[in-house]
Order: sequence, then C-alpha cells, then structure tokens
Amino acid sequence: MKVAIYLMGKIFRRLCLAIALSLAAVAGTAAPTMAAETSGLPLPRFVSLRSDEVNLRSGPGKQYPVDWIYTRRELPVEVIAEFQDWRKVRDWQGAEGWLHLSMLSARRMMVVTGGRRRLRSEPDEKAASVAELEPNVVGKLLGCPRDKAYCHVEIDSLQGWLKRDEFWGVYPGEYIE
Repeated sequence: MKVAIYLMGKIFRRLCLAIALSLAAVAGTAAPTMAAETSGLPLPRFVSLRSDEVNLRSGPGKQYPVDWIYTRRELPVEVIAEFQDWRKVRDWQGAEGWLHLSMLSARRMMVVTGGRRRLRSEPDEKAASVAELEPNVVGKLLGCPRDKAYCHVEIDSLQGWLKRDEFWGVYPGEYIE
C-alpha cells in the first residue's frame, strides 16, 4: 500500500512538472523554478560549455528530444532558468534549450558578434590593433573594468581589448575583475 501511494505521488509530481513546462512553452516563458530546486546563483548569468559535444534538449531531462548538438567547447551561453540538475540556456543567436549542469563551466567566455572587430592593445579607440577578429570567434573574458566601454579578452593566446558592444558574453554595466 505504501509503495502504491509513493508511486502515485511520484507520478503526480511528474504530471505537474509536465503541465508546468507545457504551459511555459505555450506562454513562451521559462517554467518557474522552485527555490529548493535551484542553485541559488543569480539568473540570468553567463557560463560556458565544458565539452566539445553538448546536447541541447527541448526539456529538463534525458527523456526530452535533442534539438541541437553544440560542437564547440567553451562557447558562452546564458543560463535563464534552472530545474534540479538542468539549466535552460540561450546562446548568442537566441537559440534556447536545456543542458545538464555537468556540461557547463563557470569560466567566462565571449563570442565576437557583427562584422570584423579590432582587438586593441589598450582600452582606447586610438590604441594599436593587436589582431583583426572574424565574427563568431570565441575567446576568454579576462575582465571588464567598471564604467569602461572595453573588456580585456584573450583569443588564441593573444590578449587585448574589445568594446563591450562588439561581443556577446557580458551584461551592460557588468564589471568583472
């Protein structure tokens, strides 16, 4: 009898989760997270992919289909929701889905957006160019000084400065030391 009640409770919780996720999908918003089921870290936040092959799923669990396979280690993604060991993420192109937290790293990365960008030797428009960067180049975010238009980045062992609006991976006004 206790086993039957336990199983019915487990089925009920899963049914409630499925309904909540379905309603969230229809509404176009993330499913609300319960405090006991989250990491306690701020949302949204930037992280990066830990592996060269990461499955982006349509829901928070292995039972959900794979919508996309990322094949780029250290690609930055934005965590926008959490459910148990799963994180709903958004990439720089706007694609959203769920990843298992074991596939994520706290390392801050960035991806060059728009056209070609100049990596500068100093955080100044007039500073010498260290390299010219193609769109979609991924690099490490080293720091973003408070009240500065530039962030310090590293790409293929080259360090330099990029304007905040020339890449994706940092919030407006966010500073990183």
